[in-house]
Amino acid sequence: MKIVVIGAGASGMMAAITAARQGADVTILEHKDRVGKKILSTGNGRCNFTNLAQEPQFYRSENEMFPWKIIEKFPAQKAISFFLELGIYSKNRNGYMYPYSDQASAVLDVLRMEVERLKICVLTEHECTSIIPRKKGFKVCTENEYIKADKVILAAGSKAAPVTGSDGSGYSLAKQLGHHLVPVLPSLVQLRCKESFYKAISGVRVNGSVSIYVNEELMAKDTGEIQLTNYGISGIPVFQISRYAAIGLYKKKKVTAVLNFMPGFSEKQFMDFLERRVTTRPDKTVEQFLVGMFHKKLCDLFIKLSAIDRNKKIGTCTEQEVKTLGKLIQEFKVEVTDTNSFEQAQVCAGGVNTEEVDNETLESLVVPGLYFAGEILDVDGICGGYNLQWAWSSGYVAGISAVCN
Repeated sequence: MKIVVIGAGASGMMAAITAARQGADVTILEHKDRVGKKILSTGNGRCNFTNLAQEPQFYRSENEMFPWKIIEKFPAQKAISFFLELGIYSKNRNGYMYPYSDQASAVLDVLRMEVERLKICVLTEHECTSIIPRKKGFKVCTENEYIKADKVILAAGSKAAPVTGSDGSGYSLAKQLGHHLVPVLPSLVQLRCKESFYKAISGVRVNGSVSIYVNEELMAKDTGEIQLTNYGISGIPVFQISRYAAIGLYKKKKVTAVLNFMPGFSEKQFMDFLERRVTTRPDKTVEQFLVGMFHKKLCDLFIKLSAIDRNKKIGTCTEQEVKTLGKLIQEFKVEVTDTNSFEQAQVCAGGVNTEEVDNETLESLVVPGLYFAGEILDVDGICGGYNLQWAWSSGYVAGISAVCN
């Protein structure tokens, strides 16, 4: 059986390896000059290739349970075993799995070695221009030639980080074949905000929670280290909820982020804490009162927005003035106007509509013999190794299904 895989990223190589292990004659078409470029940038170059904590809610899609059915067929433990067989001894950082060498290049190297061992034909700098279904199989066209295939696996990635090869070309191929897309938007990405004070707090990192509201409806919340930039907000908790902001903005709705810089306290607990702080040192100025709690840039912003005289003794402040400070710290509202671009996004929300794909085999319900794997589908995971786990699981399922169905 002749199988052509479009795309030599994580899911494409996994699909090719799986199909070749089942005895298929496999060719990979990759439009960049080398394979797996995006793998090298994962986990800040260390490649957090999966996570031991696995729950359905860690994978997002318009078709909510679709990703989990695929993950269950090739879960995290199978991914760890797969890479161990290839030579990757892994280390466990609170469930986040990395190669022991802390080098993403090691993951790419062992995948390349296995591709070579299985004698998979890899054609780099070959752009697939069309996939033409025939009575039997497919004609896969590039700019200068075509390849006949019994089955095709489309694993061409999304539009995130296009410099690594994910330029959205796979979406065009899917649409040519009659598939529809859920709107493709940046995800795991920074958020740009409306207010004018960001340059004054740029560079500050602070622990807190971020809640995203779309037309005043709470859509998502996450906690961790927030990074304040000269244009808005960043950091892992912002990345985790960014897809909901992107979707809200795409639908032309009002998107608000509410930051809580003291998420470990309830509102009452925090007010009690502030009142005790006032009582302990009533002679401190308002400016001095916040020293030791937050970065000075952030303290200055809270004071400025509260409109309280920074030289006023905190003991002479009214109860309402102290409450104003407390509310600014625990309910800091900013208006989100945009996300950063696909160039800065780690993944995309949206993609090929999974309602048009078999949730057991990843075969197209529109074009028999066509399979999908990886980011091209409307599936995105949260930070923490989940997008790579999706790549391994979907690549495995597509690869084995293409041979065995």
